[in-house]
Amino acid sequence: MGLNDTPSGERIHIGFFGRRNAGKSSVVNAVTGQSLAIVSDTKGTTTDPVYKAMELLPLGPVVIIDTPGFDDVGSLGEMRVQKTKEVLHKTDIAVLIIDAVEGMAQSDRDILQLIQEKKLPYLIVYNKADCLTAHAAAAKDELYISALSKQGIAELKERLARLKPQEAAAPLVRDLIHAGDFVVLVVPIDSAAPKGRLILPQQQTIRDVLDADCTAVVVKENELRRTLSQLGKQPALVITDSQAFASVSQDTPQNIVLTSFSILMARHKGFLANAVRGVTALDRLQDGDTVLISEGCTHHRQCEDIGTVKLPHWIHEYTGKTIQIETTSGREFPSDLSPYAMVIHCGGCMLNEREMQFRMQHAQAQDIPITNYGIAIAYMKGILKRSLLVFPSLAALIP
Repeated sequence: MGLNDTPSGERIHIGFFGRRNAGKSSVVNAVTGQSLAIVSDTKGTTTDPVYKAMELLPLGPVVIIDTPGFDDVGSLGEMRVQKTKEVLHKTDIAVLIIDAVEGMAQSDRDILQLIQEKKLPYLIVYNKADCLTAHAAAAKDELYISALSKQGIAELKERLARLKPQEAAAPLVRDLIHAGDFVVLVVPIDSAAPKGRLILPQQQTIRDVLDADCTAVVVKENELRRTLSQLGKQPALVITDSQAFASVSQDTPQNIVLTSFSILMARHKGFLANAVRGVTALDRLQDGDTVLISEGCTHHRQCEDIGTVKLPHWIHEYTGKTIQIETTSGREFPSDLSPYAMVIHCGGCMLNEREMQFRMQHAQAQDIPITNYGIAIAYMKGILKRSLLVFPSLAALIP
């Protein structure tokens, strides 16, 4: 992702669903104006979900997802269908593509039911309308098009724009500060930090601070104390990378509000309150328990990696127990969470809000406590209550 690109987690995710050979990939190519997906008369050409981040007018930044046919057969076909179902967890707008010549089949009704159960905004699009001599009037959630002749493609884009979900996500930080405020951001630079750039939550927070007409002061953890003494003005907020919580808390006077990028990201994704409630599961871990540490991205692991090295070390240090650690990354998230005593998730900057909500609800449905990196680290370091004072109702949950 370039510095000027909208992060994937902030883009509208549009999923295209339907049977094999209904023309999903052809419609995707027509909508995007690109040869994004391979098309063929052979059934099952699309074997895995295909993701493409792009600008789609008049919607703006989106992720287009082309999925395998929902009527695929055989053991391999069942796996492809399962992958298609998983795409629904991250879909903001669903497009059901139906072969207009063959009409709606039972597999189309099955996927439509899943879409409706998730309360997703959707369109039913009848492709290959150019092969019909006449057709019934389209209902309000239906549209007849032809990917081949481009008939109805412009209208499809307009209809998709009207289905765009209203922004409901909390801002990262701009509602917590006022124009003219100073905000100090503490960014550790170690061997696990990406070379030549800041990680995404740090970039996004700086932008949000600037959008609030405030001043962002970015420092390494070993420069914080000196920066605060020379700033000439008390900052409204200090925001730190979670792994530096302990030293940053010591160097930040108690009268200055302190929180972390991870805590702010959890609120932004609608995950914070449940993460705070789930963190106390750390105190109930027993010898032999397994903890799942899950990351939403697939960055290259370093020797000081927070998910695979630092967090497991802090968990063992805090609990004094022999705890088994399992990790997942990217789009991978187990359907069965019963083997785990708890889940510790990253901030989810690369995942959209819908997928983060799904993962949280998925854990809750199986009665598995779930929290996130920043909250777990602050809790184990004994500074979670202080880190949540910017959100008084949540700070009150911590003894």
